[in-house]
Amino acid sequence: MDSTQKQLSDASIIALRDCMGLKNDETLLIVTDEIKRDIGIALHEAGKGIAKESMLIEIKSGEINGQEPPAAVAEMMKRVDVVVCPTTKSLTHTDARRNAVKEGVRVGTMPGITVDAMARCLSADYDRIISLTDFIADKMEGISTIRVVTEKGTDVTMPVKDRMILRSKGVLRNKGESGNLPSGEVYLAPWEDKTNGRVVVDGSMAGIGMIKQPIVIDIVDGYAESITGGPQADELAKMLDKPGRDARAVAEFGIGTNYKAKLTGLILEDEKVFGTIHIAFGNNISMGGRISVSSHLDGLVTEPDVYFDDGLIMQKGKLIGFEE
Repeated sequence: MDSTQKQLSDASIIALRDCMGLKNDETLLIVTDEIKRDIGIALHEAGKGIAKESMLIEIKSGEINGQEPPAAVAEMMKRVDVVVCPTTKSLTHTDARRNAVKEGVRVGTMPGITVDAMARCLSADYDRIISLTDFIADKMEGISTIRVVTEKGTDVTMPVKDRMILRSKGVLRNKGESGNLPSGEVYLAPWEDKTNGRVVVDGSMAGIGMIKQPIVIDIVDGYAESITGGPQADELAKMLDKPGRDARAVAEFGIGTNYKAKLTGLILEDEKVFGTIHIAFGNNISMGGRISVSSHLDGLVTEPDVYFDDGLIMQKGKLIGFEE
């Protein structure tokens, strides 16, 4: 076994044993595609050493994040104890995942996962990630608005009063829990039709990768009405227009809490980077919102000033008031 294979094997065991809490009397289903096949097989092999039964199924890679898997696969996802999805495009915001969770299945989604990201992020101290996540989420409780400002031009205000706050800690050991692997973020769905301002995406963008020229997104009453900033901005506009107007709706605000995550162009890891925020457009049903569209695209903003109501919680990406 070479060093890469060992990294992948070790990270797979951590993902299943420590993060998913897989037990020897449980059944496991790995859903992968032709592009992430090696990672899928590694998780399947690790699963055979832990679970009562480990099954591997390969689907054709999706065209866009949030695209449903085949119906037969969605049905299989409901009939096991644990599902892990190392796929090229995200299965997080799908009915297949939501319906499996309703049946009590624990689901870990790994859209775009790489060996490097698995090895780095899954080796984090999860107690520290939990502390960071809880600190930010506790500050978020009861607030009415979130405002984000950056020196590059972001200035956006999102009403969030009474919206469900999700604490994604990367530990999914209880019946019906689901989230990304690896993880580390706090997120929610701002109220539909009410976000206004400008977001300047300067880190990375789901479906595009690392940003070469900042993408300027002007938001009016909850929708991205203008997207400018060069070829990548044009690409984003085309991606958002394909599924329909609701793909331009503000779906999510999130703050990364995984201190091991690095900005690489892989949104699964990028949106977990501690000291950044992300704003997504499209589907937010899983977060308690009402936008149902076959697309969910996150844009990463670096070095943000973040206000919860009038209180400054983060300044240029530095969390205020958190003590290790």
